[in-house]
Amino acid sequence: MLLFQEKLGELVPLEKDPFKLEREIQVLVERNIETIFSLELVKSEFSVGDFRLDSLAFDSQSNSFVIIEYKKGSSYSVIDQGYSYLSVMLNNKAEFILEYNEQNQKTLKRSDVDWSSSRVVFVSPSFNSYQKNSVNFKDVPFELWEIRRFESGLVALEKIESSSKESIQSTTSSTTNTVIQEVSTEVASYSLEDHFRNVNPEAQNLWEILKERLEDLSDTKIEPKKANISCKRNGSSFSYVSTRKKELRIEIHRGNIKLDGERSKGFFTLDDPKGLAQEKSWTWKDGVIGNLYVIPFSKPEQIDYLMYLINQKYESLE
Repeated sequence: MLLFQEKLGELVPLEKDPFKLEREIQVLVERNIETIFSLELVKSEFSVGDFRLDSLAFDSQSNSFVIIEYKKGSSYSVIDQGYSYLSVMLNNKAEFILEYNEQNQKTLKRSDVDWSSSRVVFVSPSFNSYQKNSVNFKDVPFELWEIRRFESGLVALEKIESSSKESIQSTTSSTTNTVIQEVSTEVASYSLEDHFRNVNPEAQNLWEILKERLEDLSDTKIEPKKANISCKRNGSSFSYVSTRKKELRIEIHRGNIKLDGERSKGFFTLDDPKGLAQEKSWTWKDGVIGNLYVIPFSKPEQIDYLMYLINQKYESLE
């Protein structure tokens, strides 16, 4: 990645300001974990079993735990470490629930968590080709993020994307095969086909129309999840698509309202002159009120106005 600064019409390369210690990366990410990953930090340096996890986080959008590991070198296997961490999580669910409740004064139950969406995120200034290739499968529950720091306090993050359609379960002769199989029985990967397997052609056609328009938006990634299809910009979701028999339902999250009436950072309000979006809310067990918009998409001719609504949330994530 090349970064420049414009000075009097000329582009001047930015000098790198490398991280000296893993701890520097960890402190920076943990302080900005909501901005970077849209996650809630549960515990720094969380010990469980024989392991100490750098950061334990919670994804309120998928109701799942996320383990974040920070690295400076490249002499480690992301496959071995990643699956070992997920295995210890799945075998110690009560410890993760207890830690979350103690840190947040909440009453999260084991059944409230979508363990199938658990994942491990590795953050490092760089990954070697072996590490990148080792996670180049369609269904590994890992993410690799490269982080670089430059002069003037600029920080760049880039996610290493998988391009393979192969499953890691098709691999053989691996010392971690037993662990991989064990984790894979609980941690699942979902595809677009999973969401459209039982819908009518009308809903499939609506998705093709919407997908084409979403892909025109820069920095957009479409990620199938268990309950819906998440549409993300730079790692943050700006809309969720769920299927019905003959139509689609688009959700746009607004944010939370605390007991004292304080709204969460970036609380979103939609400009909807046609009144197509329906406002929905629910109350978490701690009394915090969650809010979202639900937009039905049942006719192809609605696409322009639908994109007008979606674009508002998309633009708010700049």
